[in-house]
Amino acid sequence: MATIKVTQTGSPIRRTKDQRATLIGLGLNKMHRTSELTDTPEVRGMIKKVQHMVKVEG
Repeated sequence: MATIKVTQTGSPIRRTKDQRATLIGLGLNKMHRTSELTDTPEVRGMIKKVQHMVKVEG
């Protein structure tokens, strides 16, 4: 299965609780942390929710 690389570029400070929880669910919670995830519709939905705080490669 294909994988995508997600890097956190924005701070979770002053964000809603659900956006913070989404970052944790993606394996991110600190600036410039990178996580490699399988490319599924569920992961794509999570990325879309916090698209202003992450960078996607792959």
